[in-house]
Amino acid sequence: MNPPNLQSLLRGPSTDPLQLYRCRDALYATDLLAAALVWLDLFTVLDRRPSDLPALCEALDIRPRPADVLMTLLQAMGLVERRDGLFHVTPVAREHLVQGSPWYLGPYYASMKDRPVTLDYVKVLRTGKPSNWASLKDTKAWAQAMEEDAFAKQFTAAMDCRGLYLGTALARAIDLNGRRLVLDVAGGSGVYACCLTSAFPGLRGLVFEKPPVDRIARHAIAERGCSERVDVVAGDMFQDEWPARADTHLISNVLHDWDVEQVMDILRRSHRALPAGGWLLAHDMHINADKTGPLAAAQYSALLMSITEGKCYSEGEMAEMLGEIGFTAPEFFPTAADRSVLLCRKR
Repeated sequence: MNPPNLQSLLRGPSTDPLQLYRCRDALYATDLLAAALVWLDLFTVLDRRPSDLPALCEALDIRPRPADVLMTLLQAMGLVERRDGLFHVTPVAREHLVQGSPWYLGPYYASMKDRPVTLDYVKVLRTGKPSNWASLKDTKAWAQAMEEDAFAKQFTAAMDCRGLYLGTALARAIDLNGRRLVLDVAGGSGVYACCLTSAFPGLRGLVFEKPPVDRIARHAIAERGCSERVDVVAGDMFQDEWPARADTHLISNVLHDWDVEQVMDILRRSHRALPAGGWLLAHDMHINADKTGPLAAAQYSALLMSITEGKCYSEGEMAEMLGEIGFTAPEFFPTAADRSVLLCRKR
């Protein structure tokens, strides 16, 4: 990593990198479409019998989490629509993606059906389990790979350069004046805590990370000149008690790595550690409430579904989980690069 100086944490870039983020985040989406078309023949099946998600999972022998991500993507692409609780193919899908049509594009996609990512998607759809990182055969699944020093350093550097841009945008989107201590849960390099504490002088930061990332975070925070405002405590968010003195929790680009059971566990731990009235900031890319998009979020969710145990959660799913645990209804604030932050309070 090459952390920039303190001023970069405050001003942000002078140009808009949105298209560059979207290119990277959408990288896997076409492979998921190819898997659905060529390996599952989903559009032909759905044209013959419109179905809800459980029935479609049964008909195609696929698992609910990846199936949900797939159908959100296809709706966002305008290939599937939901009417009266059932998924139907749209006219463009019926003409170009259903077998028997003179305009059927199956063979065009089949010429690339053995791409490693496409093949991995077939396995993920069938098993519900993530593939190896970036479909590389000499790597492990993401969660296990992060326990190794070399991979953890490389991955944290990747998230740090993204976090610098997103962190400055987050600091502009939400007013943390009056907040005292933000706990950055699984905060990687600590870049978000550095951005927030630089923007709000009365705020201090505490990064909660498991080894070996905690050591990487301490080094990066020191290089940014933020050690006086941001500290690091080592711990596993699933295994260890969370530090209890923070009045604000930031969970940034974390929930999307995990399935519902683990997300609920994280949110319960946050609720338990926060004081009454404490703030939870869930910063991520969110699917809209009816799960029809936006396209950029649906494409990114496809990538996450392949390499992690999670997906992009919808605003409705988040509101339901947060309410069940005891948080107030979340307020929605756009940030940058199709991301947003949900602010809720402990009741």
